[in-house]
Amino acid sequence: MGATGLAANPTEYRERLSGQSEQQLDFWVEELMRDVAKRRGVVKVVADIQKVARLDEKALRRVFARGGGAPQTVGKDAEGHLIVPTISLHFLVPGLRAEVKDARSRLIAYLVAGFDEIVYV
Repeated sequence: MGATGLAANPTEYRERLSGQSEQQLDFWVEELMRDVAKRRGVVKVVADIQKVARLDEKALRRVFARGGGAPQTVGKDAEGHLIVPTISLHFLVPGLRAEVKDARSRLIAYLVAGFDEIVYV
């Protein structure tokens, strides 16, 4: 086992994630989003999920609403960064699953991209 207790490096972590159930992956993604939001802010979470899941602003808004998030709560901060309420971040997971065919691989990519965040915790 590595520094996270999960894997020695991101490559091994990706391999281990590939064997997990959909429910487990969803739980871990939601947990990572919550933990990063607490330490680094919701802007970081939204930007990371947008980048890794390859979602432009319109797609992120659609995914959020499709997952059960209130569309009118998506907005921008004073610097123009896209944001959603921290307590609503979890809606991105079911929304991604409903909206894109390769949601599993995008969620795994988000977890792997957060490998160093997990090590920090």
